Amino acid sequence: MNYDKLVRDRIPEIIEENGDTPKTHVVDNDEYERRLDEKLDEEVAEFHESGDPEELADVLEVVYALADCVDVSPDELERLRAEKADERGGFSNGIVLERVE
Repeated sequence: MNYDKLVRDRIPEIIEENGDTPKTHVVDNDEYERRLDEKLDEEVAEFHESGDPEELADVLEVVYALADCVDVSPDELERLRAEKADERGGFSNGIVLERVE
């Protein structure tokens, strides 16, 4: 079966443990970021489909990898998130902006 997608680091090892032979390659930086973008879309779609919190954890893992690509640590990312939430709020109130008159 063909996949042609970015997978978690231990997936080839797990495939081997199941008696199969994975065919893999390691991508360069530009392709890595492009593949992470694709993976983010994939994981978000899986969450939309299932609603499973594990899929949100996968989204977060990809977000952390993307942040690392731009030299932002998880702690720094959280600081940026919290700062923006303090300035503009979060999304917990469910406010929908219909228009500005």
